[in-house]
Amino acid sequence: MSLHFELVTPARLVRSEEVHMVVVPGTDGEFGVLEGHAPFMSTVKDGSIKVYKSAGSAPEEIKVQGGFAEVGVNGLTVLAEHVEG
Repeated sequence: MSLHFELVTPARLVRSEEVHMVVVPGTDGEFGVLEGHAPFMSTVKDGSIKVYKSAGSAPEEIKVQGGFAEVGVNGLTVLAEHVEG
């Protein structure tokens, strides 16, 4: 099982890949998303998105500033105002 994860900014598509889990810095606290998560929307605060490629792997961290996260039938999409790097 894998989760489809997309990270986009107003200017470009930063990531589009299959991953195990993503942890997002929501404005109400961090939340983790796995395949099959219920539909959900949240605003994103400045911080790091943690991308786990597989179960038990060390996360890759991507620094983001603001935006929105949406979990739907197609997976997780994060629209960030800015992505470092």
